[in-house]
Amino acid sequence: MLANKIEKEGKGDHWVKIGVLKGFVDGSLGSHTAAFFEPFTDAPTESGLFVNSEEELYQWVSDADKAGLQLAIHAIGDKAIHTLLNIYERVGNENGTKDRRFRMEHVQHLDAKDIPRFKELRVIASMQPYHAIDDGRWAARVIGPERIKTTYAFRSLLDAGTAVAFGSDWFVAPPTPLEGIYGAVTRRTLDNANPEGWVPEQKITVEEALKAYTSQAAYASFDESIKGTLKVGMLADFVIMDQNLLEIDPVLIKDTKIIQTVVGGNVVYERK
Repeated sequence: MLANKIEKEGKGDHWVKIGVLKGFVDGSLGSHTAAFFEPFTDAPTESGLFVNSEEELYQWVSDADKAGLQLAIHAIGDKAIHTLLNIYERVGNENGTKDRRFRMEHVQHLDAKDIPRFKELRVIASMQPYHAIDDGRWAARVIGPERIKTTYAFRSLLDAGTAVAFGSDWFVAPPTPLEGIYGAVTRRTLDNANPEGWVPEQKITVEEALKAYTSQAAYASFDESIKGTLKVGMLADFVIMDQNLLEIDPVLIKDTKIIQTVVGGNVVYERK
């Protein structure tokens, strides 16, 4: 059991850390296995599926939470997201108040009524913005014009006070954050069919995207005391780029080059 391993060996170090359990509620949009309340627009007899039963999910979440483990659970369709929020709420009420930082991974296709619940329940929305400019090429065909309004809803979640942390979802998507920042800020799909942005009302600012990739990502892993911001006493992890992301046209973000990478105060990469 992971909790016993941690008790004997600890949670690791700054490089490799354990203590988070990954789980799954549903599948993915592209395979029509993401769980939705309503059928898919292009497959009216299908509405996705749960990988595990709701009761199994509840029991696993409850047991892990009691053991002091953090949960990071995959939920993509609106029904999956709603169900996981319900489970997190139930477990939080039953197991008592503590700094548990429940995470929901992906949070791709929300029911608008569930957006304020993330802040209310203190659930971290752990999202991967590259998927918006990838899936945005075809998602409307699968779930229709109404449901895409709250798809990859970065703006709505931030406006509701949600803790939003960004990552890559590598190796499903590129591991580098510049493409993700570009995606969150411009929402220009990979096929260049949406020059003003796909679902443009969900765009966020460069500063917000940077924060999601740094300080909020550190918060999502209980590491905000050692990394995520540049302060005295913190790990000196940073990059030097050939352009100031806060000043250039956001369209140019994806073409930005890394000049130098510093990890823990040590230069680990320099562009030749």
